[in-house]
Amino acid sequence: MSDLAEELGGAFAAPGRRPALLRRRLLFALLVGTTIAGLLWLFGAALSAGGLDAIDLALLVLFGVTLPWTVIGFWNATIGFLVMRFAPDPVAAVVPAVTRLRGDEPITASVALLVFIRNEMPARVLRNIEAMLDGLAAAGVGERFHLYVLSDTSDPAIAAAEEASFGALARAWDGRIPVTYRRRADNAGFKAGNLRDFCVRWGDRHDLAVTLDADSFIPADAVLRMVRLMQVAPEIGILQGLVVGMPSTSAFARIFQFGMRLGMRSYTIGSAWWQGDCGPHWGHNSVLRLKPFIAHCHIPPLPGNGPLGGHVLSHDQIEAALMRRAGYEVRVLPEENLGWEENPPTLMEFIRRDLRWCQGNMQYWRFLFLPGLKAVSRYQLAFALLMFLGSPAWMGLLALGTLGVAQAPEPAAFMHAEAGFALLGLTLVMWFAPKIATTLDVLARPDLRRAFGGGLRFAANVALETAFFLLLSPIMWFSHTAFLGGLMFGRAIGWAEQTRDDHAVPFGLALRRLWPHMLFGWTAIGILAAMAPEALPYALLIAGGLALAAPFAVLTADPRVGAALARLGIGRLPEEEMPTALRALRLPALALAAAPASSGTAEATQCSQS
Repeated sequence: MSDLAEELGGAFAAPGRRPALLRRRLLFALLVGTTIAGLLWLFGAALSAGGLDAIDLALLVLFGVTLPWTVIGFWNATIGFLVMRFAPDPVAAVVPAVTRLRGDEPITASVALLVFIRNEMPARVLRNIEAMLDGLAAAGVGERFHLYVLSDTSDPAIAAAEEASFGALARAWDGRIPVTYRRRADNAGFKAGNLRDFCVRWGDRHDLAVTLDADSFIPADAVLRMVRLMQVAPEIGILQGLVVGMPSTSAFARIFQFGMRLGMRSYTIGSAWWQGDCGPHWGHNSVLRLKPFIAHCHIPPLPGNGPLGGHVLSHDQIEAALMRRAGYEVRVLPEENLGWEENPPTLMEFIRRDLRWCQGNMQYWRFLFLPGLKAVSRYQLAFALLMFLGSPAWMGLLALGTLGVAQAPEPAAFMHAEAGFALLGLTLVMWFAPKIATTLDVLARPDLRRAFGGGLRFAANVALETAFFLLLSPIMWFSHTAFLGGLMFGRAIGWAEQTRDDHAVPFGLALRRLWPHMLFGWTAIGILAAMAPEALPYALLIAGGLALAAPFAVLTADPRVGAALARLGIGRLPEEEMPTALRALRLPALALAAAPASSGTAEATQCSQS
């Protein structure tokens, strides 16, 4: 660790030099490679109790498939923690261009504000847009911006509401910030096609484009900071802002976004430290340099008519790879006040969104060997594939591990206990490393502890989110596995609209959707309870979430539970403790956080559903 700290310290002195960036990448590759090799050796040693048979070898292969995601996350988080704690300016350590900013540079670029919508109720979109426009107008820079509302809505009633609402918005802002509303009759290419249509129609009129999804909010100060950075750093083609979860009254979203807040900053800073100018793109809350984007980042349809052919669903990371191939940098700015997004309010909606990403990411394999891509860009595409391909490996580990323990005369004949315990402990630490890093950073800083509602509340929320993560992860792994199996037979998820409002999930619906998860989980539990009860506590780390999938979905979707959690400070975010740009949105979660603890449950529930 001392060598790593020394390398980090040297990197702070000259973070933008190409040799320094190469050293970072070589060091990172060495750390990841040796860690994977060590874990595979330890797992092999654990399995050698009765000799290595076919099941043991299959388990080793499956465990190896899961390791890149786990180990890379661990080292990203470790490096991110060291940068956060020891760098004089953590952001400048990973984005050197910020040192050129004064913060008061005049806005000289022509900037398009792009809002992508599909079958969304206009009121929620307008809420986020108007707060941003008000801030830009107050800053006296409205003449440099043009808002485009780019609709792919297919529902006639929602389309009529859009035309009325955004027409009124255009009239209200006439003479201050131009507003253009356009709805495509043909939704070819999904969101990437929507963006391409803008580029063809209006792209040559602007220098930069700020991208927002329907659930995105970027405050005016953040827009101006990112635009100014793009102005002083013409070498940057895509600037991705760090996106954090918006305060919610949904129990599922509250706990998920708290965990997202714990993991994102350390992970993103650590990855940015070694990826440097080959950063990620998440497709929203970002700024595009339009001329090179139009010239180099168009993604044509893939050959074939199956779910992995045609238009690419997950376009963002491919755009980043193409922008980098064109010679422009792709950077992520790891600051937590640059923008927010709403997370799905229920497990069912979360699964649906994740499966769309799964299908889109599986299309990346066709781009892995595209000529001219940077090595880090190829890694990012491969890593996006492993994000979902690791899920069947986890399910295979549960199935084969259960079979191996059950057929052994005793657990000790299947696995050496000492090596197994060591491997389990290391794996858990690596799973939670991004969250552990931020937890340590928060606990070490009095101002951050207060921002999360105090040390005791923060610690309690960390414990609750840990249990939530352990339940959620295997449910998602099984969902990915089943969906990937369906892809081979032509199953596709498409680009359906999302339900963003809090809503209850009936137990019958949850059971119809999640019974395969529960059957798989209870089968593993039953076999081990009968054949090897000593192994049951360890298997529950995966099987437990599967067995409780339907009750978990129902409980975390209940609006009454969500409102109570918000009122009690469960899942509390700094935005609920301190005034921020989110106050302009009048979010129900902020009202609940500010309400006295004695407020009635009925009042809280009404607020959560408003």
